[in-house]
Amino acid sequence: MPLRLRRLSLLLALAWMALIYWESSGPITIPLPELFPQEDKLAHLVLFGLLAGFYLGSFPTRDGGYRPRQVWTAVVLATLYGLSDEWHQSFVPGRSADPADLLADAVGATLFAWMLAWGMNRKLGARS
Repeated sequence: MPLRLRRLSLLLALAWMALIYWESSGPITIPLPELFPQEDKLAHLVLFGLLAGFYLGSFPTRDGGYRPRQVWTAVVLATLYGLSDEWHQSFVPGRSADPADLLADAVGATLFAWMLAWGMNRKLGARS
């Protein structure tokens, strides 16, 4: 991955983290109607999956692809940010920490990071 794209990915990760922090800093003032049960878990899965993807994109590729250690690093970083977000929400009036949200964060980070790595490695013809 070219240095310019890696820097952009890092900037996107930082901006995404700021957006997540900002969104979880205030109480939920207008509850939206639920389209399906546990839809907030899908939102967590996508939000933290994208964060893991941004982290992964900031890492250099080797032999045209990502290594498992890089993928797991992206997953752990996104999951740790999810943990800090849940802790942060425990201090926000009208919000609470939810272990199920953290699980959705971790699952999303894992799915997105591994799918991105698989796609990049396949596209670039990396050796396994």
